[in-house]
Amino acid sequence: MTQKKNEDQQEEGVEVPYTQIAPETLQRLIQEFVSRDGADWTETGCSLEDKVEQVLRQLRDKKAKVVFDLRSETANLVSC
Repeated sequence: MTQKKNEDQQEEGVEVPYTQIAPETLQRLIQEFVSRDGADWTETGCSLEDKVEQVLRQLRDKKAKVVFDLRSETANLVSC
């Protein structure tokens, strides 16, 4: 029964090439991702724009990818 419950909670995600996402939408997706849980990057000497650029670089370098979860109908960034 536990295995069935775990299967129900698994994401059914599909990778979405970041190049197929409108630039403004991608920018907002990355901004939302890096600012989750109230992260304040200025304390580390890094601005929100710097952090967004770091994530964009990870997407370009194929170190991260955008995944759309079909069950929750949400997009997320995950490391490769």
